[in-house]
Amino acid sequence: MTPALDLLKKVRAEHRIHSYEHDPKAASYGLEAAEKLGLAPNRVFKTLLAASEKGELLVAVVPVVGSLDLKALAQAAGVKKCEMADPAAAQRSTGYLLGGISPLGQKKRLRTFVDETAQPFETIYVSAGRRGLEVELSAAVLAEHTQAKFAMIGRE
Repeated sequence: MTPALDLLKKVRAEHRIHSYEHDPKAASYGLEAAEKLGLAPNRVFKTLLAASEKGELLVAVVPVVGSLDLKALAQAAGVKKCEMADPAAAQRSTGYLLGGISPLGQKKRLRTFVDETAQPFETIYVSAGRRGLEVELSAAVLAEHTQAKFAMIGRE
């Protein structure tokens, strides 16, 4: 179990766990998950961390087929600008390793933003806190348990 799955179990949130054999040579962890689980890549979301100009870490959940629009994230967060967070800071703050950072069950509660494209799907897939482990849940459940705001923060 991971902190993300422990949290979902504790709050009795509806979810399903999916695992696959992770290839350490995979170029993109998210695309690997979509491929190995036979999923449409636009339903699989990656968790990225960005830092504001004041050093505040922000969590961004965007489709694996696109990228994070840092200007849009800054606007959604009400800060002047954002840049990708230092990987070591991201791991320290979340308690997860890169490639397995889940938006759920992080060590420290960070402001979280989920790309609006998640909302139309009945369920989406995010990291369950370990490479090779995904959790399927509704975007509403994800937002509820991360206090996330929906915003157009991704780009193709």
